[in-house]
Amino acid sequence: MLPCHVITGHQVHGCKVAVVERGDLTREDLTGYDALVTNLLGVSIGVRTADCVPILMFDPVKKTVAAVHSGWKGTVLRIAEKAINVMCQRYGTRAEDLRVAIGPAIGPDSFQVGEEVVRYFKEQGFPLDEIWSFRKAIPGKPMSGGHHIDLIRANRWLLESIGVQPGSILSVDIDTYTDDEFFSARREGTQCGRTINAIGIYPPSPQSPSAD
Repeated sequence: MLPCHVITGHQVHGCKVAVVERGDLTREDLTGYDALVTNLLGVSIGVRTADCVPILMFDPVKKTVAAVHSGWKGTVLRIAEKAINVMCQRYGTRAEDLRVAIGPAIGPDSFQVGEEVVRYFKEQGFPLDEIWSFRKAIPGKPMSGGHHIDLIRANRWLLESIGVQPGSILSVDIDTYTDDEFFSARREGTQCGRTINAIGIYPPSPQSPSAD
């Protein structure tokens, strides 16, 4: 049970960004959108993940937020950059003002990929020396060998390359594939549940004690 209503899109591993201007939008209204931005007070927006990278952004200057679902396809398509561009165009956000949280996602030790995925990242200009590795297989660990991509590092690099300050990016060290407290499509299958990653701007509660 979520503590509040959260608006999410019907995600398709694409790179479309929706501007949320009403608090009553449904997933059907937002079909095809993997990133949401809003400046509505008292409205939470979010993304559903089960190994993909959730990216939550807050602009404390313009008082606007974004929620981004970035799997490997979305990362290659630079969806985080596209979300920031929408924030800049719509609200006047500057990348250097953003505060960013990267939530639980599949870690580099677990994210084994094919050679074609590595090629996609290379073609889009991602620094393979920072995000790619080739590993020997370890008996008993099915995802240990072959090509591996660090999706969190790839998104951090992307955020930094467009002006987000390194010290303003917080990422948690949780691998959803190995931590069974989180849903993992790779571990459980694509029909597993989803983790809701949400952000919103709320006014102070009237019951909150005031400072003297």
